[in-house]
Amino acid sequence: MATATTHGARDHARAQHGTRTETMPVVPASDWPAAVPGTPVWAETVAGGNYTHRVLARGTELRLTDLAGDACAHLLLYVDGRPWERLNTADTVKVQWNAYLGADRLLLSDQGRVLAAVVADGSGRHDALCGTSTLVRNTERYGDGSPQSPSPAGRELLKLAAAKNGLGPRDLPPSLSFFQGVEVRADGALDFTGSAGPGASVTLRAEQDLTVLIANVPHPLDPRPGYVCTPLEVLAWRARPTEPGDQLWDATPEGRRAFLNTLDFLTARGLA
Repeated sequence: MATATTHGARDHARAQHGTRTETMPVVPASDWPAAVPGTPVWAETVAGGNYTHRVLARGTELRLTDLAGDACAHLLLYVDGRPWERLNTADTVKVQWNAYLGADRLLLSDQGRVLAAVVADGSGRHDALCGTSTLVRNTERYGDGSPQSPSPAGRELLKLAAAKNGLGPRDLPPSLSFFQGVEVRADGALDFTGSAGPGASVTLRAEQDLTVLIANVPHPLDPRPGYVCTPLEVLAWRARPTEPGDQLWDATPEGRRAFLNTLDFLTARGLA
């Protein structure tokens, strides 16, 4: 179909209606072909070297799946409407006495409150220590790290996601990453342990209204010379936040305190 004229371009664009590709958002999310545990609110497949973002309500569950075994989801979280309260990886590790993410771990802000909880983990290969890739590092490794290049850096893509939510580069703290593991050796050096393979997933539950930013790019410690990153499936559905009496609420004294801090804050604002 010719697109050299305005009418031709319009006709070509309209002819794409209903087309599905391997990596794209599904709108509305309820058109997602596979069943999920609740009403879908977000359904998307993110290509390697791409990013996505969404605002999710408190209680929403978010499942990330490494479809082909080489995805790496670099995640940032912000309280919606209050972006100065955001994911703090140092406190997430320090408060819980554990540098490794997994089921029943909490993702914390620097206010001592819970942003999200890890409610299921079928991967076990994650990282809370290294952050994401940078323009300088990707340019050194792959020849380019700009967003439109064949090898975009995670920080550059997160800048774009942030801008679409009214945030700037100074609002980007260190990120967490899922599906590419890192372990700390006895001498303090970091070992890259790679992925758990195709189909691994992790499910998070939003404990406050959240702005979610995700970049799907290779882990900065990935030793392979090429830029290797495969599609990431993102699915979210309506659910309920963690409540007193839930096993996760009382899993650790530190976690219980973080949940109490969160509930106290939300109650004072009439949100719980």
